[in-house]
Amino acid sequence: MKIVPWTDGTWTREPDSVIHKNGGIQVTAAEGSDWWRTTAYGFIHDDGHALVKDFPNESSMEVSFMLDYAEQFDQCGIFITSDESHWIKAAVEFCDGFPQVGAVVTNEVSDWSTGRVSEWVGKEVTMRVSRSGDAVTIRASAGKDFRLVRVAPLDPARTWQAGPLVCAPSRAGLTVTMTKWSEGAPDGALH
Repeated sequence: MKIVPWTDGTWTREPDSVIHKNGGIQVTAAEGSDWWRTTAYGFIHDDGHALVKDFPNESSMEVSFMLDYAEQFDQCGIFITSDESHWIKAAVEFCDGFPQVGAVVTNEVSDWSTGRVSEWVGKEVTMRVSRSGDAVTIRASAGKDFRLVRVAPLDPARTWQAGPLVCAPSRAGLTVTMTKWSEGAPDGALH
């Protein structure tokens, strides 16, 4: 994996603040920032913070961050986007009293899958997306072993961008430390 400089990306929406520190960045999200389209809730949110760059086919990207947030819907991870109605959000989101690793896959409307990761609190977490053919494989780790989070379709005819994300749907003042952004070759196998 090759390190991606934080200056290589473009923000989908500027966060409240970005401080460069010790090779990482501390990002403060705007209150109410999030992504979602229609399903179950009936609303559309299209104003999260993601630092994106090209995400070509047959490549992978990783974002690492400290899981030190604990308020409802606080989230950090990686965002993949083609346009406002075709995107994926893979993150650790604090929900209903627990940190949960999951993904929101949006193709006109959103869906959501999660799983509790209470043992990850206070650790550095890495979200990994690997694009190959017509799919993206999402993995996550808070140590050396990655767990499979999701395999989702990713239309190879579309142009995609990806990079670190942070959202604070329910509050002001969420600051997350992102420690590393990298890119490289796709995963060699699904399992």
